[in-house]
Amino acid sequence: MNGQVKYLLKHLIYSSRPFGFDQNILNGIMISSVNNNQRDQITGALICRSDLYLQYLEGPTESIDETFNKIKHDDRHVEVKILKEGVHAKRLFPKWAMRDDPVRSWMLSREEVDSGALNRISSSDALNIFKRHSKILLTR
Repeated sequence: MNGQVKYLLKHLIYSSRPFGFDQNILNGIMISSVNNNQRDQITGALICRSDLYLQYLEGPTESIDETFNKIKHDDRHVEVKILKEGVHAKRLFPKWAMRDDPVRSWMLSREEVDSGALNRISSSDALNIFKRHSKILLTR
């Protein structure tokens, strides 16, 4: 998938809390996500740890809507909340059908998540987390 497209892409950022989080569950999510996302022309990133899923999805509107509907009904997620959605013409993660990364120290601390930071985060702050994250990936 290339970084430039001739149509607008939908992007969606959501947060949730894992239910029953462990490495096997994460591996299962990643395997099915990569396969489904490649098929559906979705790219993005999943920032995760035992108390947080923070995900950025981008692709065709119908594919994003269908994928998010599945996520909302997946019992491995609780407290699913859309933080931002919109459209753009260029992918932020053009090479990642799905990438998983641990939460970085500059993102959200466990204390911030426990105190309700996900309920207070603005849509622009959520997008800025992934913009910064994509730039870090480019330097690797």
